[in-house]
Parts: sequence; structure tokens; C-alpha cells
Amino acid sequence: MLDYKERIEAFAAGGEADPEAVHAVIAAVDRGELRVAECVNEEWIIHEWVRQAILLYFRVAAMAVHELGPYEFHDKIPLKRDLASQGVRLVPPGFIRYGAHVESGAVVMPGYVNIGAYVGSGTMVDTWATVGSCAQIGRNVHLSGGVGIGGVLEPPGARPVIIEDGAFVGSRCIVVEGVHVGQEAVLGANVVLTSSTSIVDVTGSQEVVTKGYVPPRSVVIPGMRPKRFPAGEYATPCALIIGTRKESTDRKTSLNQVLREFAVAV
Repeated sequence: MLDYKERIEAFAAGGEADPEAVHAVIAAVDRGELRVAECVNEEWIIHEWVRQAILLYFRVAAMAVHELGPYEFHDKIPLKRDLASQGVRLVPPGFIRYGAHVESGAVVMPGYVNIGAYVGSGTMVDTWATVGSCAQIGRNVHLSGGVGIGGVLEPPGARPVIIEDGAFVGSRCIVVEGVHVGQEAVLGANVVLTSSTSIVDVTGSQEVVTKGYVPPRSVVIPGMRPKRFPAGEYATPCALIIGTRKESTDRKTSLNQVLREFAVAV
């Protein structure tokens, strides 16, 4: 792919249009041979040139009418095809756009997976959950009903949302702006995580505040923090780490135990 990388970077820098390179890269992303981001030696590497190819795809692809039964679409990106041969279950009226890769064994209910996204095997994208462009969803993840996983195509260098293996994301959660959720973490219902959301670990004698990253196996619920404004002091949203899933139990048992011990709404 080195040749394609150089060609995409040249096109993105204002060089001659290269539709062949763009289409080849998007086809590789669709097959899962290329990813916008991948974990190498426990470190997530962002492949900016792959994201550039996705942006360029919107420039080189033509608008077209796509028909599926009674539905008509007018768009530049067709729907993903041949799902049965790929072992992907898609429940109507769910949609997976071409250029997204969904591993065999994943299930997409009436939700939405956008171009550039990657969804791992055993993952459930539940009803009306959305996986935004370039988001990376691990294996055996549960995205509950109405979850919103943000996409990212611009600006250059912006990180995609990453949800690692085994995580549970509760109903109506929103995870955007490159937030990284570690393995087997549990987000309770209605947690909102942006790049500027304070994530407050309250499990010790002193709070520990971070942003943009939820450590593995953390149990997170919505919270509020006081903040002073010219007009007075008001409560502003945050996220609270209130515990961890225990190592002594498997994933399913651990999740049930979390819900009992911490009364986490899902």
C-alpha cells in the first residue's frame, strides 16, 4: 500500500486527481485490509492518509440513485453488499455504508455504521445506535439503544473515537471528539463524553480528573460538578468513575455484578 499512500498524500496536497488510488484504498478499508486506526503493541496508531482517502472519496464519487425495495437513496456512497458471505447480520432498516468494515459475527440492529468505521466480531450495534465515520469499535462490544458514537473526518490530525474490546455502552450514551474507552469499561445510561468532559475518578480519598480517556474496566455514570460563572454558580455535566469490574468474574457475570453493586442504569 506504500504506493497508494504516496498517491493519496499527493492528491490531498493539491496534486493531480487520482480517483483510481482513492477507490482502491476505500475498497481495502471496506474489506478490513486497511483501517483508519489500529492497535499495534498496545498503542493506537492513526493512519491519517487513509482518512484523507475517505475525504477524497467524496470528491471523486458521483451522486447516484440507489434503490432497495421501496427505498430510494440519492448519495455518493452505496450501501455495503454481500453481507451473508461476510457473516454479518443486519436487521432492517439498519444501514452499513460501503467503506465501513464489520467483522463476521457482528450484529447491526436498525442502526447506522458510516464509512471508515470498523466494528469487531461479536459486537452488537443496537437499535438506533450510530457508529460515526472512522470510529473504531472493538470485539464483543455492546452499543445499547440510541448510543451515538461520533465520527471524524476533519480537521486533519483529529483522533477517531475508539471503543476497545468488551466494553458496554449504555442506552443514550454519547461518545464523541476522539474519546478513547478502554477494554471492558462500562458506561451507564446517558453518559456524555467529549474531549472536554471531566472524567472524575471518585473511588479514592481524593478525586482524580482526566479528559478524553476511560481506563479499562471502569464503571462510569453521569455526574455534575459546580462551576462559577459571572451570573453565579451552576452545575455542569461530568462523568464519574465509581468503580471497576472485577477480574474474578467473566465478562457477562462481571457486568451483571456491576449493575447490582453500583446500580448503574443501562
